[in-house]
Amino acid sequence: MPLEPRHATAAPDSHLRGLRDAVRALLRLDDDTAVVIRQLNWTTPGHHRQETSISARRMDGRVRHWTLDGPIDQITDNDLRAALIPHPTPRAIAERV
Repeated sequence: MPLEPRHATAAPDSHLRGLRDAVRALLRLDDDTAVVIRQLNWTTPGHHRQETSISARRMDGRVRHWTLDGPIDQITDNDLRAALIPHPTPRAIAERV
């Protein structure tokens, strides 16, 4: 039986597209790398928590993954910069001097 494409249930909003574009720009990703952004909702009795999961999946199978605290609609470009761009540790800075 041939597979038929499914229609998307919802079009991505402009904020989500903007986050995806920002991830691509910050990491200098090529067109063959998939960027997946999902919101995870964790619910336990008396507690509700939301996280934003970001993955960059390359064609060669390598995957990089980040988890940011909070829902997608509250993630900013500054949050992405802080999470995705590695910051040197004090030891690494001292070793360069």
